[in-house]
Amino acid sequence: QVQLVESGGGLVQAGGSLRLSCAASGSNFGINAMGWYRQAPGKQRELVADIMQSGRTDYADSVKGRFTISRDSAKNTVYLQMNSLKPEDTAVYYCNAHLWSSVFGPKEYWGQGTQVTVSS
Repeated sequence: QVQLVESGGGLVQAGGSLRLSCAASGSNFGINAMGWYRQAPGKQRELVADIMQSGRTDYADSVKGRFTISRDSAKNTVYLQMNSLKPEDTAVYYCNAHLWSSVFGPKEYWGQGTQVTVSS
């Protein structure tokens, strides 16, 4: 059974930084893509950034130049470095992974979510 374990959320002042981590635990799977979504109160969940197996990255326009997604393939872990945080970045951040396995085929997983709060 695969699980996504997130860490790194918290409270920070505007202009500050946070780093989120998400590790995919389990065995016998490959990773097609991993990324981060966020959902603010009263809003739809939106893509923040993702990274493909090829290494290609995509970012929401609102975070370009401030957030950086990276990965450690050996640890099946993806990171989101968030700099110059703004109050509008406040949301629950969810890790997302598109995995594949000879056992379960292609499958999408979600983390439990981690709160990021940016005070003004």
